[in-house]
Amino acid sequence: MELELAGRTAVVTGASMGIGRGIALALGAEGVALAIVARRTHLLREIADEIVEAGGMPPHIIVADIMDEDAVESVAKSAIERMGHVEILVNCAGGSRPLPIDAPEESWVEAMTLNFTRQRQLTTALLAQMIEGGWGRIINITGKSEPEGLNAAFAAKAAMHAWAKGLSREVGKFGITVNSVPPGRIMSEQILRNYTPEHRERQSKHEIPVGEYGQPADIANLVCFLASPRARYITGAVIPVDGGLRRYSF
Repeated sequence: MELELAGRTAVVTGASMGIGRGIALALGAEGVALAIVARRTHLLREIADEIVEAGGMPPHIIVADIMDEDAVESVAKSAIERMGHVEILVNCAGGSRPLPIDAPEESWVEAMTLNFTRQRQLTTALLAQMIEGGWGRIINITGKSEPEGLNAAFAAKAAMHAWAKGLSREVGKFGITVNSVPPGRIMSEQILRNYTPEHRERQSKHEIPVGEYGQPADIANLVCFLASPRARYITGAVIPVDGGLRRYSF
């Protein structure tokens, strides 16, 4: 299927590794002009080189720490200045935050800021020019809704789902869609750090119907479709990509 993405413009946060990296590579291969955002310059340069080697346009590198209070305005301004406008936003920055019951308030604030507030703020910063252009795609990489324990990231991602649904109802008339993609177990630096090979093998065998952890490309394939004009009638949705790991029906 021709996705009609060539020549579109996109910002991808958390693009230096894992899922964000996979999304940047996939969009680049589709001919999207990219601004890739993360903290680690050398990793962004490596991804930029890969995109060019694969035949994509040289992406714009924006080095920013999304936790910085001024990062949102800086990223939005830089992306618009370099590309003229931003049509697609992929909010991929974030991270797991397991917390004890008596965790200090600042731990909760940090987790909510990283996994919800900054994504909401960056979306808002780019929304006006999407509305003016009469077209836009906002895709949030979120998280599962079956927490096995207390993890502030789960609460933040639940907030993302509710916010994205509400926003989708406000901006649909402007040709803008808003969707969320909660990944299952996708191989990444974070997965390798948090789960032993034995745990991954056991979970793959007993809990994941397709029998293995996913790859960043599995998420990226869906993101490319949702970012395309072909997905014009999909909005306000939460679409898991998890190999069947989740057990709930709806």
